[in-house]
Amino acid sequence: MSKKVIISADSTVDLSAELKERYNVSYFPFHIIFEGKDYLDNVTITPPEIFSAYHERKSLPKTTAINIDEYIKYFSQWNADEYDVIHINLSSALSSSHQNARIAAETLGNVYPIDSLNLSTGSGHLVIEAAKLAAEGYSAPEIAERIKAMIPCVHASFILDNLEFMRAGGRCSSITAFSATLLRLKPCIEVSNTTGSMRVGKKYQGDLGNVLVKYTKDQLNAYPDIITDKIFITHSGIDQKYIDMVHKAINDTMHFDNIYISTASCTISSHCGPNTLGVLFMTKS
Repeated sequence: MSKKVIISADSTVDLSAELKERYNVSYFPFHIIFEGKDYLDNVTITPPEIFSAYHERKSLPKTTAINIDEYIKYFSQWNADEYDVIHINLSSALSSSHQNARIAAETLGNVYPIDSLNLSTGSGHLVIEAAKLAAEGYSAPEIAERIKAMIPCVHASFILDNLEFMRAGGRCSSITAFSATLLRLKPCIEVSNTTGSMRVGKKYQGDLGNVLVKYTKDQLNAYPDIITDKIFITHSGIDQKYIDMVHKAINDTMHFDNIYISTASCTISSHCGPNTLGVLFMTKS
């Protein structure tokens, strides 16, 4: 008798509650260490609370990966005789979560951790594809092999409205942040789908709305073989008018069967700050 395949992921994949339910995805939240307390990402703390605390008290949280013992306990809820687990992690270049999940998997034997080499709904694309394969009856080893082959086809990037949170978190200098503000620069941060690391791409200049529209069209025009079944607009908390502008820019550029709107987790949002938005999609190759 073949085992049932469970699709699981770190909370950082940022799928909406509706998509988690539709694809039957199990989530395991990262830890958010904030003002002396240990919270669970998007369970006991949310991005707006983090942003408010920063603006009121200049407090920033630290994010902590799920440890090995936690993974073992989490994965053990699925009996190895009946279930195999596909678990998709935040990029190993950004977190130790994949390494910890892999060690836990070696202990249990029925878990297949996958390093997404991505973040947010870039990883979320892979989760959905894994769920589709499971629904079609593929085994966990087959799903893992197919998903790993898709990783170089995921394209994730986002626009930072400003560098205040990057500066506060020590990820850029005060001079760089000040210069970007003075020149009204809004950098595009790209995720490498071969290393899982982040890099600065094009630096846009001007009003946030105009920048987001230009960025969206640039991203969609950069690839000739985009898969059009779905695209994510993922943001850290932004005015609806900007989401609407990006949604229109997508429709004006090309047709997608589904345009999903998603809000980033605390782990992602606390690093980039509010008014961050990205479009995330897949290509055929």
